[in-house]
Amino acid sequence: MLQKITFAAAALVALTACDTPLGTEVTRNAAKSVVNDVIQDKAPGVNAEPVTDCIIDNATGSEIVDIAGAALTGVSDTTVALVLEIATRPDTITCLIESVGPLMLAEIVLSNQ
Repeated sequence: MLQKITFAAAALVALTACDTPLGTEVTRNAAKSVVNDVIQDKAPGVNAEPVTDCIIDNATGSEIVDIAGAALTGVSDTTVALVLEIATRPDTITCLIESVGPLMLAEIVLSNQ
């Protein structure tokens, strides 16, 4: 089992380093998985998928790589803080309002207090 995890980690690192459509997609999918977990933890009951999409779409490439790394190392307080910081950016908030609506956005914000 450890060998499979090691192989998966090595593959993710290799693909992350590649500036190819496959490398980008693998990295984004790993980051989305982490963000989904953070959102579900911070705002239970909220449909995390559109929230995750807004966060990932408004993250920089290096932030996506950092978040994707947490899929291998585990979600840390730093990872959670980064996800929440991206979520508070004006473009992310605009995306969230368009995707989930202002009432759901308010629920997400209130659940993080």
